[in-house]
Amino acid sequence: MEKWNSGSCINICQDGVSTFTHSHPHPSLLPFCWEKKLACWLISELTQAELKPTLEIYPMQEVQRKPVGKPLILTCRPTVPEPALVADLQWKDNLNNTILPKPTGRNQPPMYTETLPGESLALMITSLSVEMGGKYYCTASYANTEILETSVTIKTYVAITWTNAPENQYPILGEDYVVKCEVKADPNPTIDWLRNGDPIRTGDKYVVQTHGLLIRDVQETDDGIYTCRAAVIETGELLERTIRVEVYISPVITHLPTTLEAVEGKPFAANCTATGKPVPEISWIKDAAQQNVATADRFQVNPQTGLLTVNSVSQDDYGTYTCIAKNAAGVVDQKTKLNVLVRPSIYELYNVTGESKKEVAITCRSKGRPAPAITFRRWGTEEEYAPGIQDDDDRIVLETYYNEERGESSGTLRIARSQRSDDGLYQCIARNKGDTAYKTGHITVQFAPDFTHMKELPPVFSWEQRKANLSCLAMGIPNATIEWRWNGRNIKDLYDTNLQIVGTGPRSDLIVHPVTRQYYSAYKCIATNIHGFAEHDMQLKEARVPDFVSAAVPRQLTATTITWDIRGPPTELGLPILAFSVQYKEALNPDWSTALNRSWSPDSPYIVEGLRPQTLYSFRFAARNQVGLGNWGVNQQQSTPRRSAPEEPKPLHSPVQNDKEEPVVVSAYSDHFELRWGVPADNGEPIDSYQIKYCPGNKMAGTWTELENRCHTVDVVETTSYEMTNLNGNTYYRIELKAHNAIGYSSPASIIMKTTRGVDVIQVAERQVLSSAAIVGIAVGGVLLLLFIVDLLCCITVHMGVMATMCRKAKRSPSEIDDEAKLGRDEKEPLRTPTGSIKQNSTIEFDGRFVHSRSGEIIGKNSAV
Repeated sequence: MEKWNSGSCINICQDGVSTFTHSHPHPSLLPFCWEKKLACWLISELTQAELKPTLEIYPMQEVQRKPVGKPLILTCRPTVPEPALVADLQWKDNLNNTILPKPTGRNQPPMYTETLPGESLALMITSLSVEMGGKYYCTASYANTEILETSVTIKTYVAITWTNAPENQYPILGEDYVVKCEVKADPNPTIDWLRNGDPIRTGDKYVVQTHGLLIRDVQETDDGIYTCRAAVIETGELLERTIRVEVYISPVITHLPTTLEAVEGKPFAANCTATGKPVPEISWIKDAAQQNVATADRFQVNPQTGLLTVNSVSQDDYGTYTCIAKNAAGVVDQKTKLNVLVRPSIYELYNVTGESKKEVAITCRSKGRPAPAITFRRWGTEEEYAPGIQDDDDRIVLETYYNEERGESSGTLRIARSQRSDDGLYQCIARNKGDTAYKTGHITVQFAPDFTHMKELPPVFSWEQRKANLSCLAMGIPNATIEWRWNGRNIKDLYDTNLQIVGTGPRSDLIVHPVTRQYYSAYKCIATNIHGFAEHDMQLKEARVPDFVSAAVPRQLTATTITWDIRGPPTELGLPILAFSVQYKEALNPDWSTALNRSWSPDSPYIVEGLRPQTLYSFRFAARNQVGLGNWGVNQQQSTPRRSAPEEPKPLHSPVQNDKEEPVVVSAYSDHFELRWGVPADNGEPIDSYQIKYCPGNKMAGTWTELENRCHTVDVVETTSYEMTNLNGNTYYRIELKAHNAIGYSSPASIIMKTTRGVDVIQVAERQVLSSAAIVGIAVGGVLLLLFIVDLLCCITVHMGVMATMCRKAKRSPSEIDDEAKLGRDEKEPLRTPTGSIKQNSTIEFDGRFVHSRSGEIIGKNSAV
C-alpha cells in the first residue's frame, strides 16, 4: 500500500519484503522513489535465492527454437550458497539418456558435454537434426541431500535452403524453359519472382510454379537477372537467390558445300561454318571409318572456325564426311562428299617414224581423275590442235578416247600425206580439273636425199694451184651416204692424190688440188638412202683478175680535187671486186712509173685530192679482187680549174620539214644557237676565215622578209662552229655562211633557223620550289655534261668528236681541215712523188660513215688476200 505525502517517500525492507510508505510527493520526486523501490526488490530476490539452491540453463529461454543443421551450445550453471557442495552435474537428452563428455582422441560425436570454468557444464551439439528436438534436463545433487533439476525444450525447424537453384541458367531459344528454384524449409516457404528488380506475375509469358518460373517461347530478350525470393511467415525468415539467365541458341550449319574437290598430292582446305550461342565447337568425321579426322595424320581441324586442312591429299581421302557443330544448346550435323582429283600423268608417248607422203600417227595415253582431255601442239608454238579435222590443214586429224570409270584417256594425232615440214617435236597436253601434264615426242618424216638448198650456190674458184673445197650437204632422213664422181667415174676408185674426200655423208667435202687445168671441171655429188638418191653438180672454176673498168666519169671538179663515178667490169659470176685503184700524173709527164696511186673500197666516194689548179692530168683505172689487180684501162685526161674562191661550205644541221617552201632548222634553245659546218674545198688557196650573217625575219604569204637593221655579221677563223647568242625566242632567222681565201668569198650557204618559245611566255606557278628557267638550266646542264663525257670517251678511244677535232685544228691550217666534205682524209700533204722513188701508193676504205685512207699496199676493204 502506497502513501504519498508532499515531500518524501520512505522505503522499508524487512525480511525480503519491501514496504513503501510515503505520502503523495511532488511529481519531480517520482523517478527517485521508483529507483528506490527497484533496489529494494532486487535485495529481496537475492536474499530468497541464497536461501534456495537452483540450476540455471543459458540461454535462459525455456524453449530454444533452432534451425536444423546449425550448431548449438546450452550451459547449465548451479546457483547455490556453497558451490563446492554441488556434485554429479550432468545433462540428459530427449530420451532421458545421460549425455557423456567428449571422448579423448576420438572423432567428435554429434552431441557431448564439456565442463566450463565456474563449475558450469555445457551441452555441445555440432549439428542439429530433426530427431534432436525435445526436452533436455540438467541435474545435480547438493550437499548430498538435495536433488537439483531444471530443463529446456529444443524445437527444431528447417531453414530456407536452396536445393536446386543454379545461379547461372541457360534456356534455349524458341523453347519453353523453367528457371529452376527449388527451396527446402520447414514450415513451407512462399516463393515469388523478380526480373531486373520488377515483380513477375503469372501470365502468357511467365508462369510461377512450385519449383521454378516457366518462360514460354524463350527469346534472346529474355536474357536478364532473375530473383527467386523465399519467405517463411512463421519464422520470419526471408532469403533471395539471384539467377543469371542467358539464352542459348542451338547451332546451325550455315555453309558447307554438298561436294568438295581436292587435288591429289596438293594441300586442301574446306570450311564448315556454323552459328549458335555459345559459339559451337566443330568437328569433322570421316563416315567410312567413323573417325574424327582431327586425330588423323595430315589433317588439322580448327574447332572454332570449322576450317579443315589437309597437308597433302591422298586418293584414300575420297569419301563422305560429316561436319558436327555442338554447343550447350544442342548438336547439328551435315554431310558432304570429298572428291579427290587425281592429277593427270602421261604414261605413254613414243617417238614415231613415218615416210614422206604416207600417213604418220603419234599416240599419247594418260591417267587421272576425271579422265584427262588430251591434245597436241607443235613444240615452240602456243596453238593447240582441236579434236577432229583441223580447219587450216585437213591432212591432220586429232582422235580422242575417254574411260571415266578407269580414269584413262588417249589421243592420237594422225597426219595423212606427211611432208618434210611435219617432222619435229610434238607436245602432248593432258588436262583435268586437278592439273596439266606435258610430254614431248618426236615425229620423224623420212625422205629421199635432196639438194634443193644447194641449187643457188655459186661455183667454187681457185687460182695459182690453191686447194679448193667442194662441200656437199645432202638433206635426207635417214642420213644419206655420199660418193663423188668425175667425168662419170667414182673418184674413190681413181686413187688420185690431188682429189681427197673427207666424210661420207650426210656431208662430204672434196678437196681438189688443181695442179693442172684439167681439174677445173664439173664434179658430181651423189647422195643415197633407203628412200632414193639425188645428184648435184658442182663447178670448180679458175679465177682471174678483174676485167677492165667499164667507165670512170668526173662528177665534181675543184681546183685541187676530182670526184669520180666509177662503173666496174661487166657483171659475171666470179670473185667480188674488193677495191678500185687509180693512177694519175700530169699529162706532160710521159712516165707512168712516177704516177701517184690511190685505192678505194667499192662502197666509198672516189675522190682524188691534192691536185694542182689549172693542170691537165692523165688518169687510168683498174679493179682488184682476191686474185689481184686487173689491167689498167679507161685512160683519160682531165684539167683542174684555176684557183678560185672556196667551195660553198655545208652546214651540219638536219632541217625539220615543217615549212612548205623551205626546210627549217629548229634550235633547242630560245636565246642561242650553235652553227656548225664542214670544211669545203679551198680551190687552191687556203681558207683563212668564215663569214656568218644572221637576220631575224618572218614569212608573209610565202615571201621572206628580213629585218635588215637587226642583222649581225661576224668573221671567225680556225673553227668550224660559231655560237649565236642573245637571240629572240620563237623567232625565225636566216643564216648565211661563206668561206674566204686569198681569192675571195665562196657562194653563201643559207639555212632558216627557228628558236624555241622563250620563258617569257611561260606562266610560272606560284609557290614553285624551282623556277622553270632553273629546271631547264639543270636539264640542259645535265645534257651538256653527258655530251661532254661521251665526246671525251670518243676522243680517247677512237680519236673522234669535238675535242679530237679541236686538237687536230691546233696543228693544221684551215685548208687542211676537210673531215666532212672530204670524208675522212688522213693525208697531211697532197700526194707528191718523193725524190728517188718510183711512185707512192695509198688506200681508201669507207666503213659506211668515214673514209679511211692509208699509204702502202693497195688492199681493198675486207680483202681476204
